[in-house]
Amino acid sequence: MLSLRSLAGQVFLLQLAVAMLLVAAALVALVVQAQRDVMADARNRTLTVAQTFAHAPGTVAALESADPTAALQPPAEAAKRTTGVDAVIVYGLDGITLAHSDPRQVGKRVIGPYAAAATGRPFTSTFQGALGLSVVSAVPVRNPGGSVIAIVSVPVTVERVQHRVNQQLPVLVVGAGVALVVAAVGSALVSRRLRRQTHGLGPTEMTRMYEHHDAVLHAVREGVLIVGGDGRLLLANDEARRLLALPADAERRHITELGLDEDLAGLLASDRPATDEVYLAADRLLAVSKRLTAPHGPGGSVVTLRDTTELRALTGRAEVARERLQSLYDAGMRIGTTLDVKRTAEELAAVAVTRFADVATVDLLDPVLRGEETSAAPAGSTELRRSAVAGLDADRPLHPVGELMRPVPSNPVSVAMAEGRPVLVADLSASGAWQAQHPEGARRILDHGIHSMLAVPLRARGVVLGVVVYWRARGSPPFEDEDVSFAEELAARAAVCIDNARRYTREHSMAVALQHSLLPRALPQQSALEVAYRYLPAQSGVGGDWFDVIPLSGTRVALVVGDVVGHGLHAAATMGRLRTAVHNFAVLDMPVEELLGRLDELVAQIDAEEVSAPEHEQEVIAEPEQGVITGATCQYAVYDPTSGRLAVASAGHPGPAVVRPDGTVEFPRLSVSPPLGLGAGLPVETTELTVPENARLVLYTDGLIEDRTRDPDAGTAALRDALAGPPRTPEATCTAVMEAMLSDRPRDDIALLVARTRRLGPDQVAEWEVPRDPAAVAPVRTACARRLAEWGLEQVVFTAELILSELITNAVRYGAEPISVRLLRTEPDGSPDAGTLIFEVADGSSTSPRLRRAKVTDEGGRGLFLVARFAERWGTRYTATGKVIWAEQSLEHDATPEAEGLGDPLLDQWDDIAL
Repeated sequence: MLSLRSLAGQVFLLQLAVAMLLVAAALVALVVQAQRDVMADARNRTLTVAQTFAHAPGTVAALESADPTAALQPPAEAAKRTTGVDAVIVYGLDGITLAHSDPRQVGKRVIGPYAAAATGRPFTSTFQGALGLSVVSAVPVRNPGGSVIAIVSVPVTVERVQHRVNQQLPVLVVGAGVALVVAAVGSALVSRRLRRQTHGLGPTEMTRMYEHHDAVLHAVREGVLIVGGDGRLLLANDEARRLLALPADAERRHITELGLDEDLAGLLASDRPATDEVYLAADRLLAVSKRLTAPHGPGGSVVTLRDTTELRALTGRAEVARERLQSLYDAGMRIGTTLDVKRTAEELAAVAVTRFADVATVDLLDPVLRGEETSAAPAGSTELRRSAVAGLDADRPLHPVGELMRPVPSNPVSVAMAEGRPVLVADLSASGAWQAQHPEGARRILDHGIHSMLAVPLRARGVVLGVVVYWRARGSPPFEDEDVSFAEELAARAAVCIDNARRYTREHSMAVALQHSLLPRALPQQSALEVAYRYLPAQSGVGGDWFDVIPLSGTRVALVVGDVVGHGLHAAATMGRLRTAVHNFAVLDMPVEELLGRLDELVAQIDAEEVSAPEHEQEVIAEPEQGVITGATCQYAVYDPTSGRLAVASAGHPGPAVVRPDGTVEFPRLSVSPPLGLGAGLPVETTELTVPENARLVLYTDGLIEDRTRDPDAGTAALRDALAGPPRTPEATCTAVMEAMLSDRPRDDIALLVARTRRLGPDQVAEWEVPRDPAAVAPVRTACARRLAEWGLEQVVFTAELILSELITNAVRYGAEPISVRLLRTEPDGSPDAGTLIFEVADGSSTSPRLRRAKVTDEGGRGLFLVARFAERWGTRYTATGKVIWAEQSLEHDATPEAEGLGDPLLDQWDDIAL
């Protein structure tokens, strides 16, 4: 660092010499100044002490007293001690000392320039006196009349003053030494930093480096400007001169005088920093960056210029590509959000507008909208239906949504579909093929400002589904070849979504058709209940909900609601299997718990078959992930109008609601068993209720009370509120419940069954106990004839007696006691000549009769054939104590068979036996 060869060493020595010189000069100046300050302090102090003593109270009285010296001497000595002066002297106008801090001087004549004080003017002076070279201040003492009666003099010797200066010299010298050390250390640090920054280079090397840097500055391909704080150009390299076309004498001239663009000149002349701001200079686009030199340097700024004309063009193309990639990404997120063909077409049109086209239309083949397959090569005259339009205002010059169009073969739309490629028409006004389709409509489109179109076929799996047409109107450039690839990619993505929606529509339609074919199309005629129903499939697809009303023997009616887990064809097909099974089991008059037990076994068997089936057979087109059933729920209830008893069993299904005639709503507590297929052979429990007449039984599936925004408890409470109130018909009840409970987009199927109960009155039922004696048949037959006569049914007495005689005889011969007979009459329409007559014979045996072919040699036993011939239906149901053989006879006039004309050969073919 001390080497004279380096710039840092030279700077260090120079700074050290300068620091020493400055410290020495400062030390001398401080000493001189200290002396001056001490002398000034001495003058001020002596004058102040003299004035204070002269004007002190008692000084005038002491002078006028008999012994002034005695009165003034003590204060004079005290004043000297307290003020630090050399003496306090009081003398008269005659120059005789009256008081002196040195008692030896009292009475002596004072020698000194005190004449001015005698005249009444105080003064301060330096002179040689008795004490040596001193600074003396004299102040006159005036009596009350204003006359000078004495003079007070206070001297301070110069020796005392010099002594005070000498006391300050060590401090000044030490301060100077510290300052010199600090200056040396600071110089060393500066030199060290300078040495590090200059890498120990000397002045020669620094000069050579500057020359090299200057050469480089002018050789770089980036313009550099240095602008002063006053807005004048201080430096411009060669590249800056070329980019800005600066004149040769540009330096030292103001920025505004260089002929630059106004915006660029404003930036260069301002004190605003900038980073890569683009400005126009002649035919170039310059990226300008500006940094201020303050506070790290003198006022001004450094500006760099880069030519971005070509880079801008490349960036523009890259930005367009990025925006289109982003548009494709957004299209993937926005197109195909639903499996609805029309909605998907609307999403495609909405995505294309504003980002790529001003107007977009989507035209699809009619089979696509219906979910059907289309031909791989559609003809040029293919009919298209406008499915979506986006970007048009109220004044629409294009075909509206829903209109059927038949483009001519020369139309760009037909060409695009026939050849399977995009067709670009940059200028519609010059396209005769496009205008030939509809000249008047083409004129309206051109008047609307639309000037360019791009038709792209929608292809998926090699099949053309339709076409999307992009339009541009005034204010937008016409379509170019670079736009075709983006349009194709957008159409390809949308076509896949449309094809998926088409396939889903097909499968959904098939599932809906299948489910509707499996659900009841009309409720059967019966007299026990007045029934209404509602069924609503889910928005996401057909499910496995079902309901049923099944008439049973003895005017009883079975009500069924069930729900197969899942949606789609598989759930609908499984629902059909279960509904058929319930029908078959119900025909056998099984108890409710036994029926659900058999149904549980059936579902478990179906599950096992699905699991063990080959993988290709488990595929389900609509929803392949649901190839295996995970269970089903079912609720089965049997209502008997003769007693008002309701037997209910549930397998994982929500219990029914009972609305009493007074409008109160109850949800009876049921013994709920596990869902079907999960019961593992466990027994099903039955709950029996007594339901009053005109009560409403409400059976439903869980889709009615459960929703994504509502839990089952809240749904049950809402259902209670919807059911409560004044009496309503089942149809009105269904309407009120659906209005109150239905959401905008139900996620699950909804099945609702409402049945209003009826009761058979005493005048519609007749019962007799029968002993096990063949002779007891005749009295019962006679009583039956009397009751039929009371009911006004004389026309059926013969057939009724015949049927009843055969049934009672069969029970007496082959059954066991107790034996009872019940006769029921139903009037569903309230007409005396309509309805059904039901015969029931109960006995204590569990064996059931059956028809068989009789032998020629048999003497009898053809009674059951007669029953089957004259009754509409007959059968056997088991009870807890035995069985009941029943038969039904219609009361319609044309439904009663005649007894005459029965051929003996036909009767001889059958016999009835007891098993």
